Amino acid sequence: MIVWLNPVCGLSGDMLLGALIDLGAPLAAIRECVGSTGLRGWDIAATTIDAGGLLATRATVSVSDSEPKRRAAELLDYVRRARPAAVAELAATAVEAIARVEGELHGEPPEDVYLHEIGGLDTVVDTVGVAAALYLLGVTAVHCAPIALGTGTVATRHGILPLPAPATSKLLRGAQVVGADIAAETVTPTGAALLLAARARYGLLPPMVVARSGYGAGSRVLPDRPNVLPAIMGTPVGTTAHHVVLSTNVDDVTGEVLGHTLNALLDAGALDAWISPATMKKGRPGHVVHVLCTPEKAPLLQQVLLEQTGSLGVRRTTVERVALDRQISLVHVDGHAVRVKWGPWGAKPEYEDVAVLAAALGLSLREADARVRRAMLLPDQAHGGGSHPADSAGPPG
Repeated sequence: MIVWLNPVCGLSGDMLLGALIDLGAPLAAIRECVGSTGLRGWDIAATTIDAGGLLATRATVSVSDSEPKRRAAELLDYVRRARPAAVAELAATAVEAIARVEGELHGEPPEDVYLHEIGGLDTVVDTVGVAAALYLLGVTAVHCAPIALGTGTVATRHGILPLPAPATSKLLRGAQVVGADIAAETVTPTGAALLLAARARYGLLPPMVVARSGYGAGSRVLPDRPNVLPAIMGTPVGTTAHHVVLSTNVDDVTGEVLGHTLNALLDAGALDAWISPATMKKGRPGHVVHVLCTPEKAPLLQQVLLEQTGSLGVRRTTVERVALDRQISLVHVDGHAVRVKWGPWGAKPEYEDVAVLAAALGLSLREADARVRRAMLLPDQAHGGGSHPADSAGPPG
């Protein structure tokens, strides 16, 4: 799935989070991802409001500790604990970008810099929440129209500064911007950092088959227009997604190492990883480890593959990949949340969540899976894929 944003009134972390929730990102699952950081005393609320004639979702983040000044390293400690790993990676990239530009502005190493106006724990909730929403929606690419920059000044601990704020200006390197007749700060450092972390591509709406559209509401009321972030999500058309397959042959590693290697590759951002048996030279039994990834991830995953297997070489092949639409919803069984992946042909509980449920309730994996599937049929469960029959799904995965 791809998402196109149209920030005609600017962009902030909460506007982006609201837009993604309006597109269908499940709030309960987002909360679970934020909770995995270990952060305490926070909440995310999502309400539908009338924003100048448009119905939009306002995401409101609240924290009990409202101290705005904090070392960037402390925020990074939280976001790096988020699960799944892909959520932690995107959120950490955003916070690291903020720390890097603040360090440049104040002549300090990023790991030592203090964040002031954006050093609050709400930055953890914003970044992890947006990263989780993108993950849960299955978004593989973010596109963005030119960002509207307002005029005027902003109050900071350094005094009154011109807009855009210095950190925001640095975070917008490479972005397309346009001036707006709005006398206020329209783009926040967190919003700019999240676009940077998501590798947003700027320009016109890309060719797509529209699946959903939504609006994320900002907290400021503008006198002459709705203060919203429009978002459109769909599947690309007219283009083919090109990916990379890495593969290497091994005949001297144990099954435990092979299993650990697959987990390490997936945690590092592989789209898929698998192992094929093979007969090697001199009749030795061996295996071929395969990795499917985006071209941007290929260098990192190649390094992981070589380090984990001890192999001396990797083959690299460019392939075309077609990915059907899929959604994630949550099903609750005896107080335990289980993610369910819905696709065009049915639904499948996530294996990792079913395994945790089985261990927690003292059940076999098969019985835990059966309980989840029965729960999927209950009318009060949110079926992310509409009317997919639960009994048409395969085993948990």
